[in-house]
Amino acid sequence: MSLLRDLTFADPWWLLLLLVAPFAWWWSTRIARPAIRYARVDLVSASGVRARGWRRRRLALRLLALLGVSLALARPQRGARAEAVRSEGIDIVVAFDLSSSMLAEDFQPQNRLEVAKEQLKAFIAARPDDRIGLVAFAGEALTQVPLTLDHPVLVAAVSSLQAGQLVDGTAIGTAIATAANRLRLAEGRSKVIVLLTDGENNRGTLDPRTAATAAASYGVRIYAIGVGREGMAPVPVARGVFGLRYENRPVRIDEALLEDVARTTGGRYYRARDPESLAQIYQQIDRLERAPIRAPRYRPVVEEYRWPLALAVLLLSLELAIGFKRESLP
Repeated sequence: MSLLRDLTFADPWWLLLLLVAPFAWWWSTRIARPAIRYARVDLVSASGVRARGWRRRRLALRLLALLGVSLALARPQRGARAEAVRSEGIDIVVAFDLSSSMLAEDFQPQNRLEVAKEQLKAFIAARPDDRIGLVAFAGEALTQVPLTLDHPVLVAAVSSLQAGQLVDGTAIGTAIATAANRLRLAEGRSKVIVLLTDGENNRGTLDPRTAATAAASYGVRIYAIGVGREGMAPVPVARGVFGLRYENRPVRIDEALLEDVARTTGGRYYRARDPESLAQIYQQIDRLERAPIRAPRYRPVVEEYRWPLALAVLLLSLELAIGFKRESLP
């Protein structure tokens, strides 16, 4: 019954042909036939009954084939519509730091940026029911992907993130404000910003604590992640003939700021000192509460004309076979 309920017709006017079949059957039973007189009625009575039986069988098959053709011409379809799907998820915007310091190589065998990208993609894959967006920031912030359930598009955007795409620096306040603005009108009851950075706020005109207070007024929680080991780390300082030139520089993360930002919104602050701890942090965030949301998903068109058309061809083949058999009888 669900299949019939989902069925629609692209050209429904062809269904008017369905009215021809009952009329043709009625006419075949009422039409007058010329009488032929024989001296011996018993010789023709049996053959007449057989002939009428053959004719009715062939007519029935022909009319059923007509029904199949009319259904095929009407082009039955399933899908091709948007439907609101209720799922247990939350709305998340990831604010991802793209400052040049994310190229520091203290997360061997890769730099911070590549490790953070891989762990973020794993986090996305683990939350198929969540609407997730992506904001990239450095000295400025830019929305890469708005809130979406289309996670393949989101993963592709994460893969394309590169340091140098934005003006260098670390504008944490601008990043929070941009992410919170994406969540401000979101439908989900649970709204989260995952803020991933490896530095100190040194760009932008908006104070991060002020931005966090505004986010909290929208019901947004911030989970901040400071990325980088303690002490010194090889950081790119210039580009030479053979590529980037690295120097050991002290790792500076304003943990007090990130803790204040998270606490203001009811979230938490984490420190990721290696790839394993970053993965564990994402797993902890993955255990956040879930709230119901409704989001549109689109079903593709599925053409179903082949089935009635195949039935029509089969019935016409049977009708022709009966005709050949009838002609071959004495």
